[in-house]
Amino acid sequence: MQSQASGASCFITTDSEKSLVSRQASQVEQIELRTYVFLDSLQPQLAAYMGTVSRGFLPIPGDSCLWMEVSPGMAVHRVTDIALKASNVRLGQMIVERAFGSLALYHKDQSTVLHSGDVVLDAIGSEVRKRTKPSTSWTEVIRAITPDHAVLINRQNRSGSMIQSGMSMFILETEPAGYVLKAANEAEKASNITVVDVKAVGAFGRLTLAGKEGDVEEAAAAAIRAIDEISNY
Repeated sequence: MQSQASGASCFITTDSEKSLVSRQASQVEQIELRTYVFLDSLQPQLAAYMGTVSRGFLPIPGDSCLWMEVSPGMAVHRVTDIALKASNVRLGQMIVERAFGSLALYHKDQSTVLHSGDVVLDAIGSEVRKRTKPSTSWTEVIRAITPDHAVLINRQNRSGSMIQSGMSMFILETEPAGYVLKAANEAEKASNITVVDVKAVGAFGRLTLAGKEGDVEEAAAAAIRAIDEISNY
């Protein structure tokens, strides 16, 4: 309700409006931070892969990226609103699942991305150290993939590059899902591998890389090291 007196205007908030504002603030503070992953520089293959599944602005190699996953799922709308109003970041993805919600923010300037992340953390009363720690559900290197196995993998995964028979394959499964992005980015930095599949949404995150045996082993070590660093943060 608005009243005017002596040429000045003032807004009067009713008791019901005060109650609504208080309730909304309380809901924001109840948001649980599951995943908070900052990628300083998206590697070419991962950026291209994320572009194939993006419904928003497309990332380019070298962009900084912030991936957040929150609970409950619908809370991702509030988190997205806060992040986009805090800086000039671009929204690449926003996924609402049954239990969780995820979003990806991009910008060429690292400080711009980190600023939006800081504003979100402050709004929900959380910190990076309070995010859910990642756990590794499965990790394995399979050497000399057979032709039948390669064909089936390629038919199942249409967003990334193809795996060829005879290549070695590294697979990684994490919980929560978003942490596979950090693993994928660090693996691509460390070695000359092929990104076959990166699934960062759902109950578990899944990463599939392929290449020569030595390259795959080097990439696998980098990926696992990246997950361990977050776990020990």
